[in-house]
Amino acid sequence: MNNKKLIDQIDLKDKKVIIRLDLNVPMKDGKITNNKRIVSALPTIKKAYESGAKVILLSHLGRVKEESDKATKTLKPIAKELTKLLDGKEVIFVPEAVGKEVKEVVKAMKSGEIVLLENTRWEDLNNKAESTNNPKLAKYWASLGEVFINDAFGTSHRSHASNVGIASNIAESGIGYLVQKEIEMLSKAINHPAKPAVAIIGGAKVSDKIKTIDNLLKHVDRVIIGGGMAFTFWKAQGLSVGKSLVELDQVELAKEYLKKYQDRLILPIDAALSVEFKNSKPIYNIYNPLEIPENYMGLDIGPKSIQLFKKELADAKTVIWNGPLGVCEFKNYSVGTQEIAKAIGSLKDAYTVVGGGDSVAAIATLGLESEFSHISTGGGACLAMLEGNDLPGISAIQNQGEKSRIAAEMLNPAEVKIDVDNNKKNDESTKELNVNKEDKKEDEQAKTQTIDSDKSDNSDKKEEKDKEDSSNKENDSKEQKTEVIDGK
Repeated sequence: MNNKKLIDQIDLKDKKVIIRLDLNVPMKDGKITNNKRIVSALPTIKKAYESGAKVILLSHLGRVKEESDKATKTLKPIAKELTKLLDGKEVIFVPEAVGKEVKEVVKAMKSGEIVLLENTRWEDLNNKAESTNNPKLAKYWASLGEVFINDAFGTSHRSHASNVGIASNIAESGIGYLVQKEIEMLSKAINHPAKPAVAIIGGAKVSDKIKTIDNLLKHVDRVIIGGGMAFTFWKAQGLSVGKSLVELDQVELAKEYLKKYQDRLILPIDAALSVEFKNSKPIYNIYNPLEIPENYMGLDIGPKSIQLFKKELADAKTVIWNGPLGVCEFKNYSVGTQEIAKAIGSLKDAYTVVGGGDSVAAIATLGLESEFSHISTGGGACLAMLEGNDLPGISAIQNQGEKSRIAAEMLNPAEVKIDVDNNKKNDESTKELNVNKEDKKEDEQAKTQTIDSDKSDNSDKKEEKDKEDSSNKENDSKEQKTEVIDGK
């Protein structure tokens, strides 16, 4: 991935340049609650319009499953925010991603102008045209420009029409500054880590992270395991786990890893317990920390584990962290995640990278962003790199030195048809892409939308949040008395 063509290596002057961004920001009542992803996109946008390009921006916003989702999944507020952040430089908003207005606005563009098309995932209402990389939609978007720049790292692990599709059908393509930085920073930590190198992997399930653990063990000295998946490893050791989350079909695999890697896998040595899956006062089995009684479940690492993990991190020169060590949504069971975040942030002369929504959220809550070498903007994409996988959205980009490809011909929106299964009529019909020309109610933006880098783009993996992991502060033994299990 390090040999991909860069935006600085492409002549943009007077060309129509399509830039795929990740502007998938959280919103509440139509207002942006966190604009960090928009801010991260600014350098690439500025490079394009200052180079004299005609800039066409594409992005998704959440998931669009039905027509009513359009009211809250519109990019119009983001166009206004971009204009503000670009010091008043107008960002022209087009209230559709496909259609007559798109064609007319793009055709009339002048060098240095910026256009933002509507949410690409509106096209998922047409037989999931965007997320399945429908070839006609891909060619349509590609036909709007001469150059394609992928600067949406958060969606690069997916093969969508707005990334892989465009890149495969346009004359020239490259990566933007954000994607370039992500590749460089993550590759350095994964492939060329300064030693000792330690990885911390949290999360609910072994099945979700075993590929990550397997790949990282090829590069780092030891892997610390936390979160719900730690109890599958406890079970593999014959320990009592009570009602804790355990993947029984992964126990034998956990045994194999424990036997093969022995001292290189670091597991918790105690846990913060609860009788129910809720934000109750933590309970600790101080008489036998490695045993969880029958009616209890582990929801966070305990104080002994926190001290052990800090010790394992003390001499690290490289730290890679993905996934929380406790149930993040419960304040009382986020202590472990926050304590480890503080420990990593305090390391001197260490190269530290973190990816994953809950881990990143813990760092933000503590105000420790500046203490980490790199905080990834893409949960799912980051995880894919940690697993050693290629990212389709980046693989589709031209390599440095590669000659321009043949571009897609400009298509008339009315000619772009996608087969749609009409369940009501029980027959096959065709439907024009986004022909819905209704007036958009610009003020009709309600609903809170919470999107995460591991959940929006890491999100697709884990919709059941059954007994997941996370983080928080509290739990100072001086401030909170803890209930003790009678060791019998």
